[in-house]
Amino acid sequence: MRRGYLLLCFGILLLLPQALIAGETPVYLIGAGDIAACSSPGDEATARLIEGLIDLKRDAVFTAGDNAYPEGSPEDFEKCYGPSWGRFKTITRPALGNHDYATRGAEGYYQYFGEAARPEGFSFYAFEHGEWLILILNSSIDGRMGESIQGKWLQETLEASPHRCAMAIWHHPLHASTTTQPYRDRPRDVGDLWRVLYQYGVEVVINGHVHAYERFAPQNPDGELDPKRGIRQFIVGTGGAPLNKPPEKRAAHREVFDSSTWGVIRFELRPDSYAWEFFPVEGGTFHDSGEAKCVK
Repeated sequence: MRRGYLLLCFGILLLLPQALIAGETPVYLIGAGDIAACSSPGDEATARLIEGLIDLKRDAVFTAGDNAYPEGSPEDFEKCYGPSWGRFKTITRPALGNHDYATRGAEGYYQYFGEAARPEGFSFYAFEHGEWLILILNSSIDGRMGESIQGKWLQETLEASPHRCAMAIWHHPLHASTTTQPYRDRPRDVGDLWRVLYQYGVEVVINGHVHAYERFAPQNPDGELDPKRGIRQFIVGTGGAPLNKPPEKRAAHREVFDSSTWGVIRFELRPDSYAWEFFPVEGGTFHDSGEAKCVK
C-alpha cells in the first residue's frame, strides 16, 4: 500500500512543471548609484544593508554610476569602493557615471571591474537575470538613435531579444525634481535612449546622479503619463555619497521623493511582473515599495 502511494506521488511529480517543483525561487537585483566616498560613511552603511538582503549565489548587484569619488581613480576604487561594495564585486554589474570619467578614459573603473565592465567590448552591455533582460547603458557617451554605436546596439539588442520583461540602468536621469546642476547637465541623448526603450516595451529605467531617491509614474519619452506601456523611472542616487537637499521644484508625475537617508533598491524579477522595495540604512525611516506587470 505504501509502495503504491509513493509510486503515485512520483508519477504526479513527473507531470508537474519543473518551475513548480523548484518552487520558483525569486530572483533579486539590488543596488544604487553615487556610492563610495572615503569622506562619507554611507557606502559602508549601504554595503551592510545589501549583505542582509541578497543571496550571493543567486542574486546580482548593480551600480548606477559614480562608483568612486571624487575622481574615479584607481586609488579611489581601491581605498573607497573596495572596502565597502567591493565585497560584492564578483556579482556586480556596474555602470559608468560622470565622476568615473574624471579620471581619463575611466581608467580606474575599467581597471577595478575588469572584464565585467565591458563584457561585450563596449562600455554598455546586456545580461540575463532570471527571465529578464537587463541593459547597462552609458549616458556619458553618444546615445543618438540610429546614429551612434550605442544607439544602434541598443536597437539591435532589443530587436533580437525574446524576453518579455526588460529594464535599463544608466547614470543621468531624463526626469528629476530639481533645478540644480545635476538635472541641467543631463545629456540630450538620454531622450533618444528612452525612445528606443519605449518602442520595445521596456518596463523600468534606473538612474543615479541626483543624490536622492525618486520614483515616477509610467511615462512616455515626452514625459506624458502612459499607464499602459509607459516606462517607470527610478532615481536611486543613495548609495553612500553625501545626499542632496530637497529639490526646488517637483517634476511632473513624481510619485515619491526622499533625500533623508542612504539606501538601496531591490527588485524581485518575476516571469511577467516585478516588485520593488527601497530599504534605508540603519537609522533611516523612509521606505518605498510596489509591484507592476510587464508591458508586453
